[in-house]
Amino acid sequence: GIQASDMLLMPDPETANIDPFMEEPTLILTCDVVDPTDGKGYERCPRSLARRAEAHLKSTGLGDTAYFGPEPEFFIFDSITWSQGMDGCSVKINSEEGAWDSATQHEGGNIGHRPGVKGGYFPVPPVDSLQDVRSAMSITLEAMGVPVEVHHHEVATAGQCEIGTKFSTLTQRADWTQLLKYVVLNTAHNYGKTATFMPKPIVGDNGSGMHVHQSIWKDGKNLFAGSGYAGLSEFALFYIGGVIKHARALNAITNPGTNSYKRLVPGFEAPVKLAYSAKNRSASIRIPFVEGDKARRIEARFPDPTANPYLAFSALMMAGLDGVQNKIHPGEPATKDLY
Repeated sequence: GIQASDMLLMPDPETANIDPFMEEPTLILTCDVVDPTDGKGYERCPRSLARRAEAHLKSTGLGDTAYFGPEPEFFIFDSITWSQGMDGCSVKINSEEGAWDSATQHEGGNIGHRPGVKGGYFPVPPVDSLQDVRSAMSITLEAMGVPVEVHHHEVATAGQCEIGTKFSTLTQRADWTQLLKYVVLNTAHNYGKTATFMPKPIVGDNGSGMHVHQSIWKDGKNLFAGSGYAGLSEFALFYIGGVIKHARALNAITNPGTNSYKRLVPGFEAPVKLAYSAKNRSASIRIPFVEGDKARRIEARFPDPTANPYLAFSALMMAGLDGVQNKIHPGEPATKDLY
């Protein structure tokens, strides 16, 4: 607050990048907010909090490294118009990919190829008109040190996309998530389009989530790997139990906006019940199929990309660790369609 307004920004030199979107040479640096009186990270600085969360993990002796792999989805629209006045308000999304756009007369003609409602998962061009835009985003991310594994069109009509980037440690992965958002927004802008990480920008189709894959390691060993359900250890099951127990509190951090809850409704591949399951996309916690124990992990499916990644990843880990420390079992897995 105002009583703690004299703070310092302490740059982390390992995060340095030349901004690829500025005409003049501009350096991007991720900083911690530091209290000048003691040189320590400010208690309300999200990045400092993430560092403290990682230190807490080590101090418990339960593990020494937390790995996170978020999957933030986003839309790329052609343009957005809105008005707000004494006489009313309106908003209009313009997208040549929109399922509603078949009768619109565009300069150069109407392409006629577009994903239908819930019909946008992995089409190829010309139905996927955003291949080159995502490729440009991916190339820029790679140049800035964020490893890209895949990019593709997502389920919803009107340009829903995802760029899959590599997992990493908690704080670094949060840094990369912020960079990803910056690159997506600015690359879309350079193409004359508007990108948004809003969870539910259009009614009647899937919203954008940020599924968060996570695992805890110690001495080079994945503590989530075991011989229990879906190849999980008891440690992992207790971790899931902690996340489920604290899910309501977590929602305030992982789903921080009013629009977040317009996404969390039945019928649009977003979880609405607290349950865990292997390969079941209707569960709030999914255990993905993997080839070996090193990749064993859980996936929290309720977070969305409006969440602050430093706070969201830290909160998920702390909830999971509470489950481990207090042996909170999540109960039996859900094996049916929860919708």
